[in-house]
Amino acid sequence: MEFQFCGAAGSVTGSKHYVACNEFQFLVDCGLVQERKNLFQNWEPVLENPSQLDAVFLTHAHLDHCGLLPKLVADGFQGKIYGTPATLELAKLVLFDSAHIQEEDAAFKKKRHAKEGRVPPRPVRPLYTQADVEKTVQLFCSVPYSETTKVAPGVEVVYRDAGHILGSAFIEVILTKPQVDQDEPRRILFSGDLGRANRPIVCDPEFYTEPNVISNLFIESTYGDRESEPIETVNDQLIEVVNRTLDRGGKVIMPVFAVERAQEMLVRFAKLIVEGKIPADTPIFLDSPMAVEATLIFNRHREFFNEETIKISREAKDTIKNLHLFKTQQESRTLNEMEGPAVIMSSAGMCNAGRIKHHLVNHIGDPRNTVAFLGYQAEGTLGKLILNGVNPVRIHGQPRQVNAEIVMIRGISGHADQSELLEWYSAIPIHPKTTFVVHGEQRAIQTLAEKIKEIAPETYVLTPEYKEIYKD
Repeated sequence: MEFQFCGAAGSVTGSKHYVACNEFQFLVDCGLVQERKNLFQNWEPVLENPSQLDAVFLTHAHLDHCGLLPKLVADGFQGKIYGTPATLELAKLVLFDSAHIQEEDAAFKKKRHAKEGRVPPRPVRPLYTQADVEKTVQLFCSVPYSETTKVAPGVEVVYRDAGHILGSAFIEVILTKPQVDQDEPRRILFSGDLGRANRPIVCDPEFYTEPNVISNLFIESTYGDRESEPIETVNDQLIEVVNRTLDRGGKVIMPVFAVERAQEMLVRFAKLIVEGKIPADTPIFLDSPMAVEATLIFNRHREFFNEETIKISREAKDTIKNLHLFKTQQESRTLNEMEGPAVIMSSAGMCNAGRIKHHLVNHIGDPRNTVAFLGYQAEGTLGKLILNGVNPVRIHGQPRQVNAEIVMIRGISGHADQSELLEWYSAIPIHPKTTFVVHGEQRAIQTLAEKIKEIAPETYVLTPEYKEIYKD
């Protein structure tokens, strides 16, 4: 058995975990790196021989977990890509949008370089194209929750609800006796990204309660070194920030992740308006083609909604009168000249691409406005720089003065915090033989690893580095 940590090892984004067992080789996730210091990894080969890879098991549709699939396909991968129905539908949307943005950004950079008379050291090109995505989605293969699915002789998988985003899963890969030289099946568990209980839309994350021996566990550690604000405080923070900004005639600019976070905010605003906590006539704009399309996908999978979300959706139909979902560039441009207070949500959530950059250019310099961040900002991203107080910040190649109020809404993250991660780990009836702590900054990884050693001293806990190989 051989493992290689091809991404999210010592960092948060770019999840890619390679496993080879006898003749079967697979990846769990194939994500895009978003930390500035590690962007070079996106251009490196994911594997030496992608054509020899049999399968990719996808935990969920966030870009840092699925965003390099088209590059893997372009480099020769021809196997199947497994995921839940909602995950695959969302991943298709995410990948086409990513390819479009990369093609647009490449064209924009070429135009800017030509205008500035600059000659870049290497040709500007997109990481992959929409044609690459077309080939990728042809390899998608749907699997349901909670059922054992045979994917190859001696290889089975079980997907269980991770409660992170719609369709997200933690995955058990079962390698049976014909594939491995041992008496019992070998079971490998991948947490993917674990969510939190009592969030809008998604159901609470499941626990692994089967009395099986887990040989290897990969566990995320995004918030492995901290406790999050209680989820119950999120709406109170929103009420304060939104009403304070509206009272001074400003706009609330919210960078949102187009998948899950945007839909969660729509539900939260619906609830606050129904309850009379923010003015019912507040103009609320969701300006993101992908977020709008993702919202339609969510509505097609309402069977995965929790009961509270279904109730709020019913009550909000006759209450919300000033919600606008924008897809076209022309619609988006109207927001630049719009006077008066409003809430503008736009992607990307870390401000590293997309329309949010244009809204920041037009609104970050006005002290009446607020930029409200709603989730994790990776090191080196524009969102992290703004949140850290860098002023001015460089957007679209130009320095921009930051005069708007900058806030972070605490507790809204879709990632389990330290206590919740340890609760999930502790619920496994038999502690894994080996635990790999991944998908976190170094401090979070080390802190969570030490906590796991305390509750499971018999477990061998490892904190792998990028491209490290482990043989078991």
